Amino acid sequence: MTTQSFKNSKQEFNFGPWKLTANKSHIMKSKDIEKLAEEMKIHSLPEMLFGDNVLKVQHAGGFGIVFNATDALRTVDNGHGTVKVACADAWQESRADSEHSKVVKPYDWTFTTSYKGTLLGDNLKLKVTPTTERIDLEKLKTREQIMYFEEVLLFEDELHDHGVSMLSVKVRVMPSSFFVLLRFFLRVDGVLIRTNDTRVYHEADKNYLLSEYSSRESYISALQNVPQYLFTDPNEISQYLPLKQLTCEKLEFPEAVDNSTVFGNVQICVNSDEANRESRQT
Repeated sequence: MTTQSFKNSKQEFNFGPWKLTANKSHIMKSKDIEKLAEEMKIHSLPEMLFGDNVLKVQHAGGFGIVFNATDALRTVDNGHGTVKVACADAWQESRADSEHSKVVKPYDWTFTTSYKGTLLGDNLKLKVTPTTERIDLEKLKTREQIMYFEEVLLFEDELHDHGVSMLSVKVRVMPSSFFVLLRFFLRVDGVLIRTNDTRVYHEADKNYLLSEYSSRESYISALQNVPQYLFTDPNEISQYLPLKQLTCEKLEFPEAVDNSTVFGNVQICVNSDEANRESRQT
């Protein structure tokens, strides 16, 4: 299970007209989780649910995007899609001798979410349109000063000791841009590995953000030539998973917003070597 400090913390960083806020708090209490599950009509919620954890990226004009666990769980498909049923059947077959395998699960017990974030703004919002423009991941790998980096865990569940289902979001800010990676990672031991990633990228001189959602997965039986120690590392294993879905979108500023803001109000902070290593993930 992911190591996470459960002390309350709130970090803010200004990048020109943008304010990035990372709020980290305690795991939700059992009674609050049960109440939320009833409200959402979900049989069960992740055992480690950080309901107050948030990463918010907001423009001075009021618009922006926020990432939180509650909205993410609302996108969980609790129907009986063929992929989920097949996976559940395979998982139960692989655990045929366990008491847990006898439990019928009338919900998506993997908590798989296709969440891309929640748009902010009352009168002004980002306009979402399809695009062929892609995020330059090679550019993100170049050595540029990291002025701010933060990681926020939204939820995690160990699937009754048979794997892990986890959603987290990371942000890093460079002098010319910022980059957000929201990652859902699922590993059902002996059965399946899946990653659903949302990447959001913005360059300071642009009047839009780029958003890329990708879904990758593979049955573990098809990963026989991959070292098993990589199965627990989302950053390493994702390159071995076939791409199942890719959605590229442009998040355009509202027309009423003037993008002539001078980026002079940028905070400079020095990261440790460890933080820089973490922040290079794309």
